[in-house]
Amino acid sequence: MKKNIGAALALYPSPVIVVGAMVDGKPTWTLVAHAGTVAHSHLMVSLAQAHYINQGIRETKLLSVNVVDESWLAKADLMGTTSGNKEDKSTAFAYTMGDAGAPLIDEAKVSIECEVDGSYELEKFDNFLCKVLSVYAEEAVLNEKGKIDYHVFKPVLFEFPTYEYFVTGDKVGDCAKMNR
Repeated sequence: MKKNIGAALALYPSPVIVVGAMVDGKPTWTLVAHAGTVAHSHLMVSLAQAHYINQGIRETKLLSVNVVDESWLAKADLMGTTSGNKEDKSTAFAYTMGDAGAPLIDEAKVSIECEVDGSYELEKFDNFLCKVLSVYAEEAVLNEKGKIDYHVFKPVLFEFPTYEYFVTGDKVGDCAKMNR
């Protein structure tokens, strides 16, 4: 029998990302675990309204979603414990500007450049609906068809409320072919 555990956040674990945006002509970064796909062309990134980076996202309408893997998890984690309101995070990562003008973390094997298509406020969070403009991926994580190979690229996942990180695991089946 299932037990009602209340109105808990239960869609975890979720991918860990570092969002990048320009604020006053300099890049800044923040660790995010509230993000996801909302359409084949759009992502949603949810950030507490107190985040420094939000002002840059609202002004430029651009951001990057840099997918974290274990190789740079410690640096990414620091972006969640350091406030851009108190400390300049512009030199935290080497970066390259995407075609549209969002800063992309060089260490990230997968980075997504997005344009804000809309936003809404909910319970002290800014929720940015983001159109995917470009996906940049290291060739080493691509398969022979030019798609991201998740047997090679293993994003880190975040679990709430324990605040633990996990790495993606083994294949357990083929979508839409399990009952054939």
